[in-house]
Amino acid sequence: MTQKVTIDDKEYDLDKLSEDAKNQLVSLQFVDQELQKLHAQVSVLQTARMAYSIALKDALPKDVLSH
Repeated sequence: MTQKVTIDDKEYDLDKLSEDAKNQLVSLQFVDQELQKLHAQVSVLQTARMAYSIALKDALPKDVLSH
């Protein structure tokens, strides 16, 4: 069975792509995977930041006067 890839709403047979096109596709797929990892890391870090912020507020003295 021939593998196909869709780029800009056009379908291409993977076997018929040039070596350069195949290499560019592999690079694009790698970058997309790395971006997904980074987005996941950002989500984790934002969650941790929020937890640290809450913990900090809980650790602050309660009897400080507000200005």
